[in-house]
Amino acid sequence: MKPRVRERVSGAQFEVADGVSLLQAMEAARCTAIAVGCRNGGCGVCKVRVLRGEFRCGPMSARRVTPAERELGLALACRLYPHSDLEVERILEPIARRP
Repeated sequence: MKPRVRERVSGAQFEVADGVSLLQAMEAARCTAIAVGCRNGGCGVCKVRVLRGEFRCGPMSARRVTPAERELGLALACRLYPHSDLEVERILEPIARRP
């Protein structure tokens, strides 16, 4: 069974096939709950916080998601691969200011 993702702010839900990023699955479902940027882990536009569930992440810019943010469950949707059902929330503004 495919993992199901629920975005908390909008309530949007969609399934994610194996090997497909959360962002790719969202776009395939014609959902707009999470902002889309470069789709390559570099811009940080698609940052989300994982509230529940298991996942792995591909390479992400450390300037966009710091190690401290990763510990808090933040990731870029374009580099997030669910292993179970997930609940996420989009990040509308930076968690911490960077120089």
